Amino acid sequence: MIPRYTRPEMASIWEPQTRFKIWFEIEAHAADALAELGVIPKEAARTIWAKGKDATFNVERIDEIERETKHDVIAFLTHFAEIVGPEARFVHQGMTSSDVLDTCLNVQLKRAADLLIADLDRVLAALKTRAFEHKMTPTIGRSHGIHAEPITFGLKLAYAHAEFARARARLVAARDEISTCAISGAVGTFAQIDPRVEEHVAKAMGLRPEPVSTQVIPRDRHAMYFATLGVIAASVERLAVEVRHLQRTEVLEAEEFFSEGQKGSSAMPHKRNPVLSENLSGLSRMVRAYVTPALENVALWHERDISHSSAERMMGPDATVTLDFALVRLAGLIEKLLVYPQNMQKNLDRLGGLVHSQRVLIALTQKGASREDAYQFVQRNAMPVWRGEGDFQTLLKQDPDVKKYMTDAEIEEKFDLGYHLKHVDTIFKRVFGES
Repeated sequence: MIPRYTRPEMASIWEPQTRFKIWFEIEAHAADALAELGVIPKEAARTIWAKGKDATFNVERIDEIERETKHDVIAFLTHFAEIVGPEARFVHQGMTSSDVLDTCLNVQLKRAADLLIADLDRVLAALKTRAFEHKMTPTIGRSHGIHAEPITFGLKLAYAHAEFARARARLVAARDEISTCAISGAVGTFAQIDPRVEEHVAKAMGLRPEPVSTQVIPRDRHAMYFATLGVIAASVERLAVEVRHLQRTEVLEAEEFFSEGQKGSSAMPHKRNPVLSENLSGLSRMVRAYVTPALENVALWHERDISHSSAERMMGPDATVTLDFALVRLAGLIEKLLVYPQNMQKNLDRLGGLVHSQRVLIALTQKGASREDAYQFVQRNAMPVWRGEGDFQTLLKQDPDVKKYMTDAEIEEKFDLGYHLKHVDTIFKRVFGES
């Protein structure tokens, strides 16, 4: 985690103190269940809670013990025994390290997902507000980066809203899938601990019992979680790239907010660069980079190995912290985005009416021309305009082959901008449930 790209709310989920607090809660809830089953004294369970619930765990002391034991959970349990006293011998009865580690990781991932869902809600709200603001603001749609046909800027934002709504649904599903608990002991057979302990801990921690764990919770769950984060990051970059293209000097249809006192270049005082969008592209790449190790972590040896552990120590915090920062940055970018309708209209007009070529093509075929001939008639009048030689509508009116099928008035009618926007309400209703 790099402080520059870290928000404290997400970082706190991954802090050592938080992790040890969750470890304690797992052990204490297990002790409660064991006491109810008569495996350990009820007084011991009460003591564990009384001495541990408000404890501040000494991270340095745990690290010191781990340097000797080379085992993180044993280091924690040793330190915890220093806090609890003799009753600590009843902690971790019948459990294995993975019971604590995997259950804790899933608690952390679930909490991280809650923050990310809230981030997505802010992105969605910003996109909806700006989409309705520019619902009927005409702009040019581009394919291959080349002018195609008119759309509205509101539609661009509606596309993004629909995409992030899908992202939210996927993340909700990923959060649900990751919300499992394993307290099944060595190799997952419950030989040394009653399955009812797992049920109790799962309920107390807001999780579900893992149906079958092989000492570890199956990593296909985690792979889906991080893959979902990767897809969300891809959507972040898609929108960021759109903003970057629209801010190019030759286009300048939209622009990141440039605050008073902000500097765009150390060398050129005039520069206003799309630094936020470029930053989002970079951050998105980092989130996606963790998808591959998450997939590779699925294939563990037999009932357990720890080849996944080192990767997860990095990818859990890094992927969630980075995506959290990126989503909040994206929401702010959209909320403050500067939009220039006059430049959009200027760019719409730049090709001298060529954006209406398909309407003319279709009209000619409906008047009796073959598609091949109609295409040839339209294209031969379009190419001079593409080179900056004349006006498309004027050239069509002067073409004898076109005039065999269409009057001047019929040609003019095909250059109506509003024709392209007649179904905007329908699309908005599909996306937002309202038009």
